Amino acid sequence: MAKYTYALGRRKTSVATVRLYEGKGETLINEKALNIAYTKQYDKKVLLEPLVLIEGLDKYYFTAKTSGGGRSGQVQAIRHALSRALAEQGDEFKAILKKAHLLTRDDRMKERKKTGLRKARKAPQYSKR
Repeated sequence: MAKYTYALGRRKTSVATVRLYEGKGETLINEKALNIAYTKQYDKKVLLEPLVLIEGLDKYYFTAKTSGGGRSGQVQAIRHALSRALAEQGDEFKAILKKAHLLTRDDRMKERKKTGLRKARKAPQYSKR
């Protein structure tokens, strides 16, 4: 069994868990290869941003499981978890990732609907008569 670093990341309603391994291996997301799981170039760029910043694309690989939310939220949740796992590897990584704001959880979520309103803040149309 290979040694790994575990981390959890969140964004909106998405949750991602990452196992970061040292060495060469295949990156898997929900048990699918990275190229199959995310075909868009932008998603891959966002996902691998922490590894690119620390110049660790050749040194590390990871497996991720993600659930909830949509595609974009899941990608950012994986990025958050990956950043947290890399920060545990060493203080020099933590400083680089912190400067790039990758260790901060983006806590913007959809506001809940209130009673008597149509949406979170939209009220029904006012009728004078």
